[in-house]
Order: sequence, then C-alpha cells, then structure tokens
Amino acid sequence: MTVGEMLVATVPMARTLNLEFLETTAERAVVRLPDQAEYHNHVGGPHAGAMFTLAESASGAIVIAAFGDQMSRAVPLAVKAEIGYKKLAMGEVTATATLGRPIADVVAQLDAGERPEFPVAIEIQRADGAVTGEMTVVWTLRPNS
Repeated sequence: MTVGEMLVATVPMARTLNLEFLETTAERAVVRLPDQAEYHNHVGGPHAGAMFTLAESASGAIVIAAFGDQMSRAVPLAVKAEIGYKKLAMGEVTATATLGRPIADVVAQLDAGERPEFPVAIEIQRADGAVTGEMTVVWTLRPNS
C-alpha cells in the first residue's frame, strides 16, 4: 500500500474531499484537490477549508514518507500551521510539500531522546501554475512512552 493509499484508507477527510495523492516520497509530496462544486466557496473556487485540508494532507504524506521507519517508536503530530491565500483559486488545485529540515537531523534528535520539531512548506497551485496559497505546518515526532 502506498502512502497515498494508506492516507485515503485511514483519514476520512482525505476520502471526503477525494484527494488524489500523485507523488509521495521523502523529498516531495504532491496532492490534488479535484474541482468539485460541493466544496466551492462563494466565488466558485475551492473553499479555504478544503485548500487547508489539501495542504495539510500533503504535509502529512511527506512526513509519513520521510519518517515511516520511525513509527514504531514515535507518533507524528502536527504542532501548528499557518496559511496564506495569495490569489484566487479556481478549478482543481495541487499542493506540493517539502521538508524544511534534513531527515537525518530529525532522526538524530529523536535518537538523543528529544522530541524533534520540523517545518513542512506547502505551495498550492492552480492548473495554470499560479501559486494561490502557501502554508507551513510544523510537525513533531512524539516518542512513544
């Protein structure tokens, strides 16, 4: 099962929004929100809440891809998120997530008995390539007690 398939199977909001996990590697995660009228806002584009969920889902996908081998000893948790809506989004939108710290540095902190935090940067784009939003989610790996 791929990371995307696992997230669709276990995260109800990913299924509800029909998110499409196009790429899920430790280097990058790309997730698409299809154009769906039931998730439009008052101007006919994707609702801000749907775009937030899209971006957060992309961040979760890269975290699982990058740190899946650590799940037996730590649980990934989102600590905080900040989003900026830059341009009007219309039609389908795609979120691309990248890690803000090297994997080895995060794992070294975990190895030292610490609870590492690390940012994931996400860019949301329309089909024409215009960036409509930017989001940062700070994640942690909480060691299992």
